[in-house]
Amino acid sequence: MTGHRDNTPYTDNSGHTDKATLFGITLDALTMDETVRRCLDAVRRGEQIEIGMVNAAKLVTMRRNPQLAAAVSGCDLVLADGQAVVWAGRVLGVRLPERVAGIDLFMRLLAAAEQADIPVYLLGAREHVLGLMLRRISEQFPALRVAGSRNGYFDDSEQGAVADAIAASGARMLFLGMTSPKKEIFTASFGKRTGADVVHGVGGSFDILAGVTKRAPQLWQRIGLEWFYRALQEPRRLGRRYLTTNTAFLLMTARELLRRTPSAGPSHGTGSANRSH
Repeated sequence: MTGHRDNTPYTDNSGHTDKATLFGITLDALTMDETVRRCLDAVRRGEQIEIGMVNAAKLVTMRRNPQLAAAVSGCDLVLADGQAVVWAGRVLGVRLPERVAGIDLFMRLLAAAEQADIPVYLLGAREHVLGLMLRRISEQFPALRVAGSRNGYFDDSEQGAVADAIAASGARMLFLGMTSPKKEIFTASFGKRTGADVVHGVGGSFDILAGVTKRAPQLWQRIGLEWFYRALQEPRRLGRRYLTTNTAFLLMTARELLRRTPSAGPSHGTGSANRSH
């Protein structure tokens, strides 16, 4: 990543553009299949794609954390990880074809890497969680070539050495199982240095694959309540945070809708009608 994202829209033969702007953030309006193809194309060309994922909570946090906002916006692909983001887009007339959940993209890329013999590196989680996940991955993807792995607990002063170790491993895909904003800031600062063609921050996916936490059932995912299911599992850590950020996201969406809606009421003479800001 060069630090400046190319926001030039790509338009296919049907006239569909793959860029969309929501809350001032440029998103890539891609399906899961399109995203996987973009990643595999990057590996074939030897070009890097750094992936940023946004959900309701992160979009709220980005408004008060400029460093996180810059790190996400600077990614080569910025995708709608949360169903609420897709729904907000519909309300505001912004086309996002579907949710591209970070964990689902992770699994699709692992499967593609196994099939194409693409080496991967897994960075994140606690040591015992990482070990559990690696065992489960080896069972599900027996031919997958894991170039290396490391837990996600290291000081900022160690980040360069971690990036160099990833580069030395020869991994072409890097998956970061770390929390925000650590994974986004690491990607922005050291993603290029890792040498990986695809850099994807997958958050708590390592814990789910390790069996430490459970993912919400499909129904909960479809109706946009995956966050609530997670909060039920970790109420002390996530309950208050999700309640606060989801409320803020609803208010953000409502304010944006009001901003985009012309004020009602007739105009008189040549003057314009007053508009509430």
